[in-house]
Amino acid sequence: MPANLQAALEKINARSVHVGMVDPEGEFRDKLVSADKAVKLGKSGYPFCEVLYFWDIAEKTYLDGAFVDRPARLFADTVRRYPFADNSAICLADFEGDFGKRSPRNVCKALIDEAAAIGFDVVSAFEFEFFVFDETQESLRAKKYRDLKQFAPGNRTYSLQTSAMHGDLLAGLDETMTTLGVGLDAIHTELGPGCFEAPLTYATGMKSPDDAMLFKNFARAYFSRNDLTVSFMSKLSPALSGQSGHLHVSLRDRDGNPAFADPDAADGISRTARHFIGGLVKLMPELLAMCSSTVNAYKRMVPGAWAPTSSNWGVQNRTAAVRVINDSPEATRLEFRVPSADTNPYLALALCVGAGLYGIRNEIEPPAGSGEDFYAAAPAADAAFPRDLGEAADRLDRSPVAREIFGAEFVDWFVGSRQVEFAEYQKQVSEWEIRRYLGIV
Repeated sequence: MPANLQAALEKINARSVHVGMVDPEGEFRDKLVSADKAVKLGKSGYPFCEVLYFWDIAEKTYLDGAFVDRPARLFADTVRRYPFADNSAICLADFEGDFGKRSPRNVCKALIDEAAAIGFDVVSAFEFEFFVFDETQESLRAKKYRDLKQFAPGNRTYSLQTSAMHGDLLAGLDETMTTLGVGLDAIHTELGPGCFEAPLTYATGMKSPDDAMLFKNFARAYFSRNDLTVSFMSKLSPALSGQSGHLHVSLRDRDGNPAFADPDAADGISRTARHFIGGLVKLMPELLAMCSSTVNAYKRMVPGAWAPTSSNWGVQNRTAAVRVINDSPEATRLEFRVPSADTNPYLALALCVGAGLYGIRNEIEPPAGSGEDFYAAAPAADAAFPRDLGEAADRLDRSPVAREIFGAEFVDWFVGSRQVEFAEYQKQVSEWEIRRYLGIV
């Protein structure tokens, strides 16, 4: 990738640029400018309104203020082709300075840089499950998000029939991502009507979480262009399976060797991997809000929903929160199975890398791994996950280790934002409560 923005744009013959500020929820906030203006902003800075960090996902401000512009910068190494127009590019931007310390992307990048400083490259990949609805944004609102028409209602897991019937649609999604430089390892159907899964190709450093963020944003745009709606919500209905956003992570040393593999060890994993697991398993319950940052995420993490409810690990154990995959030394990695599809990729990876590096620095030995069915097991008290976003935010707030790893500026802001989100939820009365109690109590 060219070192400066002008060279990066000239390389792909871009005449316009979609500059994207990624907000705390992982949404690509887009401004379209000419290539010349983008180059100018790349040199002089990109002032952007601070309101992104003072409103919620519904764009309702929860703090009063002047909402001034804060210094931001464009990253030349993030330039990619824009998939929906010729001679157009995208480029990511983010806040700088003290204000930028609350940015999920900046927090993630700092931890990847920390890994590099002690001799490791972070290699990772996300895989997302998602539902597609035969609805537009207008029809969703008109129906008040109820009685929605499902896409491919007869779909089955790994269904040839669904792929054959809708091959052009899936090929278009793949082409969109290829243009963006986002590699898809596969696309296949999953459990439920209109349910698909897309494992992304692994990448080094910040490319992986950037790929994941772009995949979700541009998948939404792609399906909207086809009069469909895609959902990455964690749990849409008690009748439907939860949607995962599993994260695969490994480290490589300065020579490119897999740092998690030790062919001479009984389980094939190295001392470095064990300490990484030790930190992740130890800290996961108190850091959970970072990878499970929505109210809805906790509707998936309940018994019987095919999702972890406590911090544990095992070799090739799909019921574990951390699954060690050791099919070969070269591909030895951890699968962090806690995040759902609605996760912020930067925060999920930051949690995983931050906790893992903490384990390496402090040589934390994990509890014994197991092949048991963790879904059926009773967890130890210190391993159990918070039951909802409010409890998770409180746990994060009380964690001195979180401030050590991620910085007090980030933790204080993020905890406050999650407490606001949970307070909004507590004001609501669900249909279940009305059906359950009205006329009886």
